[in-house]
Amino acid sequence: MAFAAKDVSNLREQTGAGMMDCKRALTETNGDFDAAVKWLRERGMAQASKRSARVAAEGKVASYIHMGGKIGVLVEVNCETDFAAHSKPFQEFCHDVCLQVCSAVPRWVRREDVPQDALDAEKEIYTVRARETGKPEKVLPKIVEGMLNKWYKEVCLLEQPFVKDPDTTIEDLMNELSGRIGEKIEIRRFARFQLGEGIEKPKSNLAQEVAQAVNAAQRAESENR
Repeated sequence: MAFAAKDVSNLREQTGAGMMDCKRALTETNGDFDAAVKWLRERGMAQASKRSARVAAEGKVASYIHMGGKIGVLVEVNCETDFAAHSKPFQEFCHDVCLQVCSAVPRWVRREDVPQDALDAEKEIYTVRARETGKPEKVLPKIVEGMLNKWYKEVCLLEQPFVKDPDTTIEDLMNELSGRIGEKIEIRRFARFQLGEGIEKPKSNLAQEVAQAVNAAQRAESENR
């Protein structure tokens, strides 16, 4: 069953979900409006936009240590009430976000957080790549846009596929939790630490080390004669 832009608009008006979420819901349900409403509600996306104006100042700073202290993660996740912050679903979500940051190594929470200089640098690279395809100049912006969207899914936490379920994004997971507990949920910030990261380690040359050891042994042998 096909659907039109008007169907997306009507679904958004009824559920309060985002435009892209409504489009995806109709796609997943083959244009069935009622099924799309149910699909959105099951994932907590319905009414999500109405909760977006609320203030989420409670929550938790969660931590995770991996590989015996080789990697450490801190994540701040906010909700509206202390009661929700202590609920099992919220705690589990915080843990899952920590695992995500540890495993998928995002750089920012959302695409709006990407610094302009980083975005400009990526655009420049993708524009060069797009031109190398030999496609007409007028279609290059679309190609660059597609490359940027793929990049956002790699570097922005909310757009990354969930490591436990690649068919679900972290934003989907967050919206689902928001629907379950009826509160605004927001991942505010995170930090990831990896042991030795950024430290320039001395490079070893095994052949050179062996040669030096052999020369040292030969000198010692010569001196003992």
